[in-house]
Amino acid sequence: MADSEGAVSDGRLLLLGASDNVLVARQRIAAGEAVLIEGVPAVSATDLPIGHKLARRAIASGEKIIKYGAPIGIATQAIAPGEHVHVHNVRSDYTPTYHLTAEQGSGA
Repeated sequence: MADSEGAVSDGRLLLLGASDNVLVARQRIAAGEAVLIEGVPAVSATDLPIGHKLARRAIASGEKIIKYGAPIGIATQAIAPGEHVHVHNVRSDYTPTYHLTAEQGSGA
């Protein structure tokens, strides 16, 4: 699958907006599986569930996370290309992260 600039990415990944710095998993990607991000191979260090995000490029600590062309949160640490982008390394602009963590722990 080619992005708006013609670079090839893994067909299991979806780019929602040209300015996004994250890609969305269209299917589950297991830890240790290789993915192709704009022509560059990366290995997923953790399981990536369907619908979850991974970094399209290196994201600096404090940088906005962009999805659908809109900021959705702030990186709380540096995130490498291909790394899972989720509550462990992003502070949401919409929902306090501690609420998300509590939901995960409650089995909801």
